[in-house]
Amino acid sequence: MLIQKIVQELQDIPEEKLAEIYDLIHYFRLGLGKEPLQPRTPGLLTGKLGDAFFEPLPEEELQEWE
Repeated sequence: MLIQKIVQELQDIPEEKLAEIYDLIHYFRLGLGKEPLQPRTPGLLTGKLGDAFFEPLPEEELQEWE
């Protein structure tokens, strides 16, 4: 059985490396149940931007962002 082969391989891994293997297996398993993320497609936002969107921000507003 495949799980027995995996366990046999694990037994040959040095003790100090087992934490890395555990993390790999653990997070892989957690990811199995998640739906794959859909890539973002530019241009799907509906509506239009007015000219004011492209105007520079006033200095006082810029300072608030910093």
